[in-house]
Amino acid sequence: MARITAPPAIEETSAPAPAPAPADGRQLSHGLKQRHLSMIALGGVIGAGLFVGSGAGIAAAGPAIILAFTLSGLLVMLIMRMLGEMSAARPASGSFSVHAEKELGPWAGVTSGWMYWVMLCCGVAAEATAAGKIMNGWVPGVSAWVWVGIFMAFFCASNLTAVKNFGEFEFWFAAVKVAAIVAFLVLGTLGVLGVLGDGHPGTGNLTGQGGFLPNGTSGLIVGLLASVFAYGGLETVTIAAAESEDPRRNVANAVRTAVWRIAIFYIGSMALVVTLVSWKDPAIVENGPYVTVLQHLGVPGAGTIMEAVVLIALLSAMNANIYGSSRMAYSLVARGQGPKALAKVSGGVPRLAVIASCGFGFGAVLAGKFWPDTVFTWLMNTTGVAILVVWFFICVVQLRMRRRLEREAPELLTVRMWGFPYLTWAALLAVLAILGLMTTTEGNREQLYAAGVLVALLSLGGYLKQRRDGRARALRP
Repeated sequence: MARITAPPAIEETSAPAPAPAPADGRQLSHGLKQRHLSMIALGGVIGAGLFVGSGAGIAAAGPAIILAFTLSGLLVMLIMRMLGEMSAARPASGSFSVHAEKELGPWAGVTSGWMYWVMLCCGVAAEATAAGKIMNGWVPGVSAWVWVGIFMAFFCASNLTAVKNFGEFEFWFAAVKVAAIVAFLVLGTLGVLGVLGDGHPGTGNLTGQGGFLPNGTSGLIVGLLASVFAYGGLETVTIAAAESEDPRRNVANAVRTAVWRIAIFYIGSMALVVTLVSWKDPAIVENGPYVTVLQHLGVPGAGTIMEAVVLIALLSAMNANIYGSSRMAYSLVARGQGPKALAKVSGGVPRLAVIASCGFGFGAVLAGKFWPDTVFTWLMNTTGVAILVVWFFICVVQLRMRRRLEREAPELLTVRMWGFPYLTWAALLAVLAILGLMTTTEGNREQLYAAGVLVALLSLGGYLKQRRDGRARALRP
């Protein structure tokens, strides 16, 4: 999930990929195709956090935002590779939560899985709220809350149908986002070459006005944290892979194609922004960096065009988050880590899990209306850190799972983590370092504390249940 600011029994084994669901619908279907997964992997990291939220990072870090996105991009590539290795070996709708439970124990599966579920559901609330505001600006006669209700109802209904419908929506949503980024990269490059805009910009915006690192390390830290949160969303492709025709091959291909494109889309676009316009331009925060650059290049209707792209990015994120949260909830309860009713599958879709996820998301929307400074603020504060908690578990689990696979089923390692175990340890230390950096800034410190409370509660609950289940098994004759 690309983060935005709102007022804005183990389920898999090392056996071959599962066969299509039986006619009685007790299993998830396998209606996603390779093209769906490829576009989900690409579109998953292109969201409103990039199009709009990156402006705050640029204002804080200046031209050094390039360095911030490069550092966080390298980390994300390592995380994606680790997740790809595990998911290609053992595809599961619960993805990292399933692997955490198998390698570390039920408490780890509970903590990482439900933490991720809360993050995705809160993301749905934030995205629906932001999308409703955009539509209200276009159609002032219809309240933003009406649009929120329409979007929530529509995507809830679409996710209650066959999974291939989710795949088709995401395919075309992602196609629009990718096309927008590619168009921006082309126009930006023409601007740097002097074909568009006021002429060749040179290096004045990169080295002048305070230099490459105008606000020192403190500004770089803010930019780094903003870039990390913008990268969230990659995990959905490994969740979706379990419902594809050939999970192992498809997730491996999706991971391989997504990793290098991260660098082009994110780092490339940030480099163009800070080269073409001054990082001090207030429009970067007010209107977003992409709109500011397009207006600078003289592109007509730049604001409206990017507003439409942002709306599509928000709707895409809503769709993906409802899907991802419902599958994570289904996986958890199927393993005995939640209400059993949510594990019921009808027509290859966990419909009660979809409804529960949408219900929690809509509840968060209402919290934003009635308790904006208490409940809603606490919920939103947990989402920024949740992705780092998930990445922490991915690193730790991959260290253990890789050794197990090498001993028990090396043939399943069709995707291998680079430089194992050294780069895995490097990624783990980087995640811990970022969590440490969050304590240095007030807003991020609040997020860290809020998420810490949730992690502690989930871990304690999972551990107590694990102990209780262990005692129950020991007492059985």
